Amino acid sequence: MKRADPASLPIPELHAYLVGAVGPRPVAFASTMDAEGRPNLSPFSFFNVFGANPPLCIFSPARRGRDNTTKDTYHNVKAVPEVVINVVTYDMVMQASLASTEYPAGVNEFIKAGFTPIASEKVRPFRVQESPVQFECVVKQVIETGDGPAAGNLVLCEIVLIHIDERVLDANGRIDQEKIDTVGRMGGDYYCRAHGAALFRQKQPAKEIGIGVDALPADVRDSRILTGNDLGRLGASLAIPDETSVNEYKLTELDELFLQHQHDKPALQTALHRHAHTLLAQGRVEEAFKTLLAFNDR
Repeated sequence: MKRADPASLPIPELHAYLVGAVGPRPVAFASTMDAEGRPNLSPFSFFNVFGANPPLCIFSPARRGRDNTTKDTYHNVKAVPEVVINVVTYDMVMQASLASTEYPAGVNEFIKAGFTPIASEKVRPFRVQESPVQFECVVKQVIETGDGPAAGNLVLCEIVLIHIDERVLDANGRIDQEKIDTVGRMGGDYYCRAHGAALFRQKQPAKEIGIGVDALPADVRDSRILTGNDLGRLGASLAIPDETSVNEYKLTELDELFLQHQHDKPALQTALHRHAHTLLAQGRVEEAFKTLLAFNDR
């Protein structure tokens, strides 16, 4: 693998590695206000939520790498420690990108990018009407991580009020990931859209403890056909299928594969692993597990 030592890399090259590898990154469309009451609106992809009690998010209007200057958003949150973080969706991403243009201080990006400012309830900066979720925040702390080019300025924000467009909610009142249609920032000029085929579901481990990848047979762990995702799905199983159920499955569902490759053990193993891979892609984990165990049970 290529090795990259941050201490010896030019900042633009290091920055490209970081944003190219760490993604997609959510976008904080930050609305702030300067000491004279003039609005500012700018997107930042060094952003995420970091807790729910208290509800905390952090974004970083980093120092410019080319000339080490600081951004209007940074100065604004120091002067008026309040911000509205607006969620960026696919329908508004081009306008949000336009708002990242480095206009002179005091220029209203709401007007330049064509967004509609609406009054907040608990903070002074405006909300973006076109955004389906708007977080009114109080800035609790600004942490300067350095004073050199591209150093981060971490703005720690406590969310004090959330506005949610009901059109992005599901029947249970939760945000529907298909409806909200968010975007994520990638490296360079790239974004990604969290919608349609790009979305997939993976049930998160809860109180039930899976057997783990280490409990799988060695030939399964070392398979050249099964992927890491396949192994993860198998390792999340709560138990290894018993011998009786494996034999029954082998006789009823795998008999043709065993007949076809009865004189070629490596070919049989390959066929079973390919079949298990297909089953796992369909979410049929128990059947895939039995398929793999059938080889060792032949």
